[in-house]
Amino acid sequence: MWALRVCWVLLVSLATGSAQLLFEKIQSVTMKPCNSSTAIIPCWVTNLELNNTKVMFVKWKVQGKEFFTYDGVENKYARNATFQSANLLDLSQLTYGIASIVLSRKEAIPGNYTCEVTESNREGDTVVELTYESASWFSSMETSFIIATVIVAVFMYWFQLAAVAVKFDMTLQKKSGLILMGIIASVFAVIGIILFIPDGYEASNQSGLGLIVVPAVFLVPLLYFLFTSVFEKQPVFAIILLVLKALGYIIAVVGFFVCVSACPPTQGSVMIAGLAIIDIVAVIGLIYLLIIGAADMK
Repeated sequence: MWALRVCWVLLVSLATGSAQLLFEKIQSVTMKPCNSSTAIIPCWVTNLELNNTKVMFVKWKVQGKEFFTYDGVENKYARNATFQSANLLDLSQLTYGIASIVLSRKEAIPGNYTCEVTESNREGDTVVELTYESASWFSSMETSFIIATVIVAVFMYWFQLAAVAVKFDMTLQKKSGLILMGIIASVFAVIGIILFIPDGYEASNQSGLGLIVVPAVFLVPLLYFLFTSVFEKQPVFAIILLVLKALGYIIAVVGFFVCVSACPPTQGSVMIAGLAIIDIVAVIGLIYLLIIGAADMK
């Protein structure tokens, strides 16, 4: 059977001549930050004559290195180990000259992709550049505000701890515990900011934002422990501040999960509002500790 196919291909080749295959010229395609999870690199032959996949061979290269082939004679695919998602966009359309390839976003590295198509003894190739558009996940103002809120939250905690440690008696064990928890929150905040700042909508950006928002939960019990270091019995206003800080955290976390589930992010203002509440409560809490707490000690 295979020998008959080869003979048939050779006979067709003699009948069709050796004209060059021509392609629809597409210089480049751009992946935007909120594109789908796949990349489609176009390759359109404009002058097929036989319109039969059994006499066609398709080869794709990236930066000159072969990573995918389709052999129409044997109806077989071959893929490079690092491009396991590679596939023809639609095999049924190959007979009409559409040899476009689809790749997962993860495997679709930017660069020059070469599409080589053979029809019997006619062949040709075209080069398409794949680029990625760089864009900020949030606006510059939103990004700045998010970073500012986490910096303020961490600094306010340290100010609160310093004020309490200086003005009020605190056991070494409690002081060490509060310092350790503050260090952990600070480390998470620094790493989160480093990952969040670069442009793009990548997993690293999302992880950075998560490290900014999610560990902020530390700041709620920390404020409680600071209050217990000053007051033997929690005043109503102190309890209100704790509730407000917890509410701000819940709002921030809800906003965060809504943001990472959409591209472009939605409800970013909700997350920012939650972070702002955490900061405002921290400022009020510091003033309360310094003024009311000191007055109660007299």
